[in-house]
Amino acid sequence: MVQKIYIISNSPPRAYNTSGVIFIKTLLELFERCLTVPYVETRNSADYFIEREGNTLYIYFEPSNGDVDWKNNLDFPIAPYEDMSGVKWYAHRGFLRVWKSIEEEIAYIINDRSIKRIIEVGYSHGAALATLCHEYVWYNRPDLAMSHYGFAYGSPRVIWGLSRKRVKERFSGLTVIRNIDDIVTHLPPRAIGFYHVGRLIEIGEGGKYSKIDAHRPENYIKELNNSIKTAAAKK
Repeated sequence: MVQKIYIISNSPPRAYNTSGVIFIKTLLELFERCLTVPYVETRNSADYFIEREGNTLYIYFEPSNGDVDWKNNLDFPIAPYEDMSGVKWYAHRGFLRVWKSIEEEIAYIINDRSIKRIIEVGYSHGAALATLCHEYVWYNRPDLAMSHYGFAYGSPRVIWGLSRKRVKERFSGLTVIRNIDDIVTHLPPRAIGFYHVGRLIEIGEGGKYSKIDAHRPENYIKELNNSIKTAAAKK
């Protein structure tokens, strides 16, 4: 069980606007927060952080940080997820293993009915975990259908198999943010059956960075700032 939940405010946060400058500013703020929170480590080098603001729960997932994370990143044979509601689907085995280590620690707070909004945020390795957490919340908290969001920055592909409607609907409310040439967001390859779920937003310009540099956090910050300026200019 989590030792501490950080309560940062007793008042509700502003509503999320899904278009224009406000939304892009939100993307930048959440990303910067994801890079700086004091993560809690659990089994399988699974790192997460929880904070509560009023009746809103934020769940952050750390990017790769050590050899165990990379071992899990590269363990991409598929594994079946639980057969929920008659829908069997498959995910990246390494990410699923790490998520299960976190799930057993945070399920109690996700299922706390005093929580009225849940937001998952992750970068790189952490983005894959945010994706799986998003599905868990979708399944276990149907009452939050209109107040549940996920933000996956520089995310690898996590889900495998046919892109079926009954699988994709589990990830409604998830936004994947890709700096266009970011190599991590193109792995594992689509050619072997992996695909992104949720809404994909691309930032940056093709050819501006090398495929590795496009994944660096400072370049995500730079391109999110550029996107804010572009959106403001169109107002």
